[in-house]
Amino acid sequence: MTFLDFAFYAFSAILIFAAFMVVTIRNPVRAALFLVLAFFSAACIWITLEAEFLAIVLVLVYVGAVMVLFLFVVMMLDVNLVQLREGFGKYLPVGALVALLLVAEMVIILNAKVFGPEALPRPAGQSADYSNTKELGEILYTQYAYPFEIAAIILLVAIIAAISLTLRRRPQTRYQKPHKQVAVKKADRLRVVSMKSERQEADSDGAAAK
Repeated sequence: MTFLDFAFYAFSAILIFAAFMVVTIRNPVRAALFLVLAFFSAACIWITLEAEFLAIVLVLVYVGAVMVLFLFVVMMLDVNLVQLREGFGKYLPVGALVALLLVAEMVIILNAKVFGPEALPRPAGQSADYSNTKELGEILYTQYAYPFEIAAIILLVAIIAAISLTLRRRPQTRYQKPHKQVAVKKADRLRVVSMKSERQEADSDGAAAK
């Protein structure tokens, strides 16, 4: 067994342990921290498989942005742990069934020849140290350009739908209306008032006192 094989099995064991702790632990903060560990382990596995770009994207996007935001939200909200523990045994058979299906799919993919290392697209005449980021970009924007654009449109529609479903107009909240703000004139906001000076009023008060 080479060092690369040992690193692969070690990171795989850590990934399985972290994923198991994510779905079994009751504290959401600890579950999020174990999920961060699972992401790091998956990134290390991708590095051993010569997929450095995917590993860096996983660390920067999920660990550096999504999970940090999730931790902030979980720690700021008052999560009721007692209510969170309710129904765990009720949904355990469904979760076990989904886990078995995922394991079966992973076994099928790992045993298939079309997903093996020898089936990876490798440019003719180049060694193993070629840029997988360049090859990923060429495949993504040439062969899979239309599915990539369709996925982008679906995500855009999902974002618009989420905003539309959660948008509620509250009568007590004041909203800005830029078109009316731009059309405002000086006479609508400014009023010149003629008033006597304070010195004249003081002289008149002193004369009245005498």
